[in-house]
Amino acid sequence: MNKLTIIGSGNIGFSLAKGLVKTGYYLPGEIVLTRRSIAALEEERSLGFGISNNNRDAIQGADVIVLSVLPQQIRKVMEEIAGSLTKDQLVISVASGVSCQDVKAILGEDCTVVRAMPNTAIAIGQSMTCIATDNASSDAIATVERIFESVGSVVVINEELMTSATALCACGIAFFLRAIRAASQGGVEIGFHAHDALKMAIQTAKGAADLLLQTNSHPESEIDKVTSPKGCTIAGLNEMEHNGLSSAFIKGIKLSALKAGGLYNE
Repeated sequence: MNKLTIIGSGNIGFSLAKGLVKTGYYLPGEIVLTRRSIAALEEERSLGFGISNNNRDAIQGADVIVLSVLPQQIRKVMEEIAGSLTKDQLVISVASGVSCQDVKAILGEDCTVVRAMPNTAIAIGQSMTCIATDNASSDAIATVERIFESVGSVVVINEELMTSATALCACGIAFFLRAIRAASQGGVEIGFHAHDALKMAIQTAKGAADLLLQTNSHPESEIDKVTSPKGCTIAGLNEMEHNGLSSAFIKGIKLSALKAGGLYNE
C-alpha cells in the first residue's frame, strides 16, 4: 500500500483515514482526501493528509481508491474519474445499494471493485464493516479486510447480502441507539434523573454487547440467567413482547433493507 485516495471525506471517509494512520498502515502523507469544498478540509490538512477538490487529479498514482459518497452522488463522481482510472487500481465503494456491476458499468468491466459497508461507529474504531465483491481476487479482498480492520470488525459476505448488511449494521446503529434512548426514558419514568438514567442505560447496553462478544454466547442463554420464575425480568420481557418489541425490530430492519436496495436509482 503506497497511496490511498478517499473521495468524499465526510465522517466515514475521515474516520477511515485516521484509523489507517493510527494502526500504521499508512502515513498521513500517503492518503489524499477529497471534498467539493477545500475549506472543509483544513483540519485534515493540519494533520498531514493530502487534500484536493479535484477527484481526477487526486486518484493519480493511487493504489486504492475509496468512493465514500452518497448513492445519489456516486454516478457523477464515477463519470468524473472514469477516464483517469487505470486497471491496476483497486476501487472500494461504500455507497449503499450500488452493486459492483453498477460501478463497472461506468468505470469499466476490467475495474477491480470491492464493496464495503461500515457504520458510524467507525469514528471510534468500532465499526462493523461487511465487504463483498463479484469477482475481485483474494488479494484484493485481503487488502480491503486489512483496511477496514483498522476501524473495527470485518465480515466478508456474498454481494447479494450487502443491502441486508446496510439495514442490519449501518441502519442498525440508529435502531440500537433508539432502544437505549427508550430504556433511559423508562428509567426517568421510574424515578431517575434523565442524565443518570441515560448513563445507566448506555452502560447496561454496552455490558450486554460485551458479554456476548467475550463469551461468544447466544442472547437467549444470557437472558435465561437473569429470568427467574415469577420474577421481574420475565414480566418486563413478556410485556415488551406483547407490545411488539421483537416484531417491530424485525419489521424495521426488513423495511430499511428494501429502502437501501433502491437508493442508487432514486
